Amino acid sequence: MIRGIRPLLSGSTYSGMLFAFCGALASIPLLPFAMLPALAWPSAHYGTQAVLTLLVWAVLIGTVGLARTTRRALIACARRLLRLPLEPPPPAPASTPIPTPEVPTGVDRLRTPLWLLLHVALGWTGALVTGALVLVGLTLPVDWFRTEAGLSLFGRSVRPDDGWQSAAVALGCLLSAAVVCAVVANALRWLAPRLLGPSSAELLALAAEREQRLAERNRLAHELHDSIGHTLTATTIQAAVAGEVLSADPAAARAALRGIEESARAALEDLDYVLGVLRAEKPETAPHRTLTDLPELFDRLRHAGAVVEPELSGDLAQVQGTLSRAAYRILQEGLTNALRHGAGGPVEVRVAAGPDGLELGVVNRTGAGPDAGQGPGAFPTSGHGLPGLAERVRLLHGDFEAGPDGPLHWRLAVRLPIRVAA
Repeated sequence: MIRGIRPLLSGSTYSGMLFAFCGALASIPLLPFAMLPALAWPSAHYGTQAVLTLLVWAVLIGTVGLARTTRRALIACARRLLRLPLEPPPPAPASTPIPTPEVPTGVDRLRTPLWLLLHVALGWTGALVTGALVLVGLTLPVDWFRTEAGLSLFGRSVRPDDGWQSAAVALGCLLSAAVVCAVVANALRWLAPRLLGPSSAELLALAAEREQRLAERNRLAHELHDSIGHTLTATTIQAAVAGEVLSADPAAARAALRGIEESARAALEDLDYVLGVLRAEKPETAPHRTLTDLPELFDRLRHAGAVVEPELSGDLAQVQGTLSRAAYRILQEGLTNALRHGAGGPVEVRVAAGPDGLELGVVNRTGAGPDAGQGPGAFPTSGHGLPGLAERVRLLHGDFEAGPDGPLHWRLAVRLPIRVAA
């Protein structure tokens, strides 16, 4: 019993009915325009003019629903008055780094006009029925209908001298008005997600947008990890070298400090770019380092005291776009791991660009002795470096290998197909 009357006592029922009333009131300014065709046809039957007016009125209401701003306003009102967690409509296409869903077309565009028509129809029906019921419910107790025959309601005649019958009928009318409000509000609440909520096409577009944003953030995380991780490792080693040779070899110390400056400047450029994208700001310059920047990377490592033995073959300048940038970051991460976890000695770097694929390799020493390669820090197996590299290579449809190469060496080998170049 209590559960059955709970909707009649809920504030959301009457806020939903208010929403329906607003739809009915908003359609009134279109009524004079809908009457023009009927007025231009004075010889038509009254019923024909009425039907024509209703049809033109429905067309005008549906036309208003085609506007994108109409849907936004309806969703905002429905969320407020119907208390529904409706998703806001997709934003209009803009010149942003991440594409946004397009405006719905075809059948999807008819959902808002259909909602408007049903909204207005329910609003007028609810307004007329509840208005009549409330009017009767309020006038019966004060005997405004004083006639000898009384007032005929639902096949029964209620006379003014039957006070308890008048009160009972008045109460029934008021309860019936509340029931109508609940029915109208629940009907709108059922229709809103189906007609104002995102369509299947919009859900797919929003899911694709979220996936693109996630992929972009993951890419930025990789970029930041590779750049900042490499810079911190290189500058730590360069600072140690500068401190050791400051008195004995000032020139070498100055070279190490110069390497720290260059590494820090490059890392700041990457950091500014990443922060600009995360703040939804268009960065002025996007530092996209490619395979042609490898000599500069090798020089910074040599300033840090590392011995780099590069073996470059093929025309690296012909490797363009995403492939070249990804290859640079892969080698940078591999060299960073070699500096961080290696045991000194030369670091062999191999880059071979062929007609069908790009091969990358980094080999470094891990130490000497019977326990070489067995300690927790012997191989770069912890942290996010190798998993990040493996994910980057997987997205480029390449092959990734990393592990011991004999008892004293660690080897990173990557092969990327040329066809994925952007």
